[in-house]
Formats: sequence, C-alpha cells, structure tokens
Amino acid sequence: MNDIFKVKNMSQQGIVLSIFLIMFAGFSLFLAGFFTTGNLLGLLQNVAILGILGLAMAIIVIGRGIDISMVAVLAVPAGLLLQMVQNGYPLPVAFAAAIGIALIFGLVNGWLIAFAEVPSLFTTLATGLFLAGLGQVAFFQLDVVQWSTALDPIAWLGRGTLGGVPMPVIMFVGVAVFVSLFLKQTRLGNFVYAIGDNPAGARTTGIPTRPLIVLQYVIAALIGAFAGMVMAASINSMPTRIYNSTMIYDVILVVVLGGIGLSGGRGGVFNVVIGTALIGTLLNGMTIMNVSYSAQNLIKGLILLSAILIDSFLNPRNEETAQQGDI
Repeated sequence: MNDIFKVKNMSQQGIVLSIFLIMFAGFSLFLAGFFTTGNLLGLLQNVAILGILGLAMAIIVIGRGIDISMVAVLAVPAGLLLQMVQNGYPLPVAFAAAIGIALIFGLVNGWLIAFAEVPSLFTTLATGLFLAGLGQVAFFQLDVVQWSTALDPIAWLGRGTLGGVPMPVIMFVGVAVFVSLFLKQTRLGNFVYAIGDNPAGARTTGIPTRPLIVLQYVIAALIGAFAGMVMAASINSMPTRIYNSTMIYDVILVVVLGGIGLSGGRGGVFNVVIGTALIGTLLNGMTIMNVSYSAQNLIKGLILLSAILIDSFLNPRNEETAQQGDI
C-alpha cells in the first residue's frame, strides 16, 4: 500500500512540476515584462518568504496538524524586534525578546494541541488572533514599523545577493536544508512521519507523541519568526496587519498543491519547492496582467479547493488514519 501511495505522490509532483514549467514558458513567451531580470528577481524574493512559511507548515501538516496562526507569528516577533530597536533597546535584547515570544507562542500552541487536545485548527485560529491583537495593543505604535539603522547588522538576512542570488532565496534554501535534514535524517523527523501516518499506532510503539507535537509547533513558530525577519530586512519595514491578508491561504495552497497530504505522514521539502514555484509564478503573472485582487482570490480559492479534492482522492482517510490527531 505504501508503494502505491508513493507512486501517486510522485505522479502528483510530476503533474505540478509540468504545470509550472508550461506556465513559466507561456508567461515568458507571451506576457510582456515577465521574463525580465527585475521581475524574476522580485518573483524570487516574494517566493522565498512564501516558501519559508510553506516549509514551516509542512512540518505541521506531515504530523497531521494545521497552523492558521503562522502569519501572525511572521508579523509580531519581527515587528517587536523593529519596534524595540526603534525605541532604543539594544539589538541583542530586542532579538532575544522576538525569539522568546515566538518560542513561547510555539510552546503554547503545542501544549494546547498535544496535552489539552484542542483541535489544531481551532487552537491556532484563536492563538493567532490573540498574538496579532497583543501586538497591536501592547507592542506597536503604528501599523507599519520602520527599519532602524541600528538593525543594519542583520540587514544581510534580506538584502543583497550571494553569487547573484537574492539573500531571501538563500535563506529559503538554508531553511529547506534544515527542514530536509530534520525530517529525513533524524529520529525525531521519522517520528513526525509516524505520528502523521497513525497517531495511535505511534503512541502504542512508545513514540513520545505529545512532546513531539509540541516540538513541531515550536519549530514552526521559530521558522515563521525567521521568515518575518527576512521579510522585514528585505522591505525595510514590517506591515504588522499582514495577518489580515490572505497569505495564510497561499501557504496552505503551496503545501497541499505541492503534494503534502492533509491526512499526514507523507511529503517533504521537494513538495514545498514545487508548490512554491507554481503559486509564486501564478501570482506574479496575474499581477502583471492586472488581475484584480478579488479575482486573484477567486482563482486561488478554486485552485485550493481542487487541490484538496485531489488530496482526498490520493490520500484517503480510513478508520486508522481518522483517529485522534486529525486537523
């Protein structure tokens, strides 16, 4: 049965990769302004942030969860870092505070899901709203927190190039390597797959499922906060109300469309890379064609619905896979 799933997943990867290549070639040939150095560099930078969040979401979804709070953890720790430095705090203190709030946030999410057994969808919806509200009430003086010159020692996270490649893309590659090593080369990563495949079975074999679920959400929160810092460095600010945008749906779209099954236990970094490339190219092309924001949301909604239907066919849930641990 596992071999059948592997064939199906590879077929989905192949289909998505083929669609991306056809779309990229079509835009390059027929869409004026797409295949230019400036646009492609901008596309890569935008895709990098989406891809980093997709990698964080992948860790959660492989373990059969979901994290709706990810855009809030993108915005608030990075915004807090910028705000504290702007208010005169030393960079190390501000950086420690930003990492600390991301760490605590991940621990709270993981504890509520693993030990209080609140479904991950409702947990992260509530905690994301709380974190975003906390930022607006207690941390930020304006909706857009500006970059300060005192932050320049970490500006390299999102500015400049390395070998002609924008630094946000380098950061995406670095996070991809880390996530790939964690999932494929460590015992904890193998346990994440086991939990996603069959939570009850994993618990029966002695895998510490609850602490591992907490670890997943902590890692995802830290990666999300890192993505926020890369984004802030690249655009010289942090628009803290980004949590009100549809970005979280783009992240879910990247993961599901790339082939990471919502039933858990399957997929990896390559799926995220494929999904990111396809969605990034699609969004860039629609922007150049002046497709309205509402129409873009309509198109993305249809694609996400189609991807979920395909996922339900390729990765069906049965009595074993539908046990505790579902989204």
